[in-house]
Amino acid sequence: MKRPAYATDKVLKTFIKNALEEDIQDGDHSTLSTIPKDLKQSAKLLVKQDCILAGVELAEIIFKTFDKDLKVEIFIKDGEAANVGDVALTVTGSARSILSTERLILNCMQRMSGIATLTHDWDSRLVGTKTKLLDTRKTTPNFRVCEKWAVAIGGGTNHRYGLYDMIMLKDNHIDYNGSITNAVKMAKDYVKSTKKKLKIEVETRNLEEVKEAIKAKVDRIMLDNMSVPMMKQAVEMINGSCESEASGGITRDMLKEIASTGVTYISAGALTHSAENIDLSLKAVK
Repeated sequence: MKRPAYATDKVLKTFIKNALEEDIQDGDHSTLSTIPKDLKQSAKLLVKQDCILAGVELAEIIFKTFDKDLKVEIFIKDGEAANVGDVALTVTGSARSILSTERLILNCMQRMSGIATLTHDWDSRLVGTKTKLLDTRKTTPNFRVCEKWAVAIGGGTNHRYGLYDMIMLKDNHIDYNGSITNAVKMAKDYVKSTKKKLKIEVETRNLEEVKEAIKAKVDRIMLDNMSVPMMKQAVEMINGSCESEASGGITRDMLKEIASTGVTYISAGALTHSAENIDLSLKAVK
């Protein structure tokens, strides 16, 4: 699949540089002390748990960033199903380079594959509906690019990437301003004065707030922690005048019922904060 726009070369270069510095600092002394500088070897990325694989492209970028002479052969691509015993890729070249990048590769791929697998499972519950599955900003600091990328690989849709690319007026913004009407007016004035192309979303907690948000004419209304019957009423009230988003305490078992209300999106922080890592290993080819 095509790499998301936010996963730029610059962003990935910074992420990889910081991650390698965190791990290696003044040297991978285990490797430097035991592995000859000119030793060439190969290793295979072994899948030890059925999953939707993610982080393959990133793994190749990490290998090549650390050592441009490493040769990577990919057998299973991002977003493809992988089974126990499959070899996802092989890497050949400096044994030192392979060993020094091993843990970063595995940390990224295990986490990303876990998120992609969970996302794929949840998204499959929405097949046949028009509702799309969104992630949230409930991500690991400094690892967001990988976690959001994994959601996309798993078939989910990325919500806003950060605070900068959409205006989302949540309960605290509204409470600090006194009302949805006041908060939205200020947001619209801000967009106009700054000439920024930003959509405005408003969080609502009850049907009265939904009415107020509809009147304020926003781009999307979030239906936060509402019961399914209330959500259905809210969607009927919105009646296509803007997008709608179900959020708050979403579980896998609720997805179909929520989608039946006709809501445009369902957002779930669980995709990134509750996914379990997939068991993968990088093994020397003897």
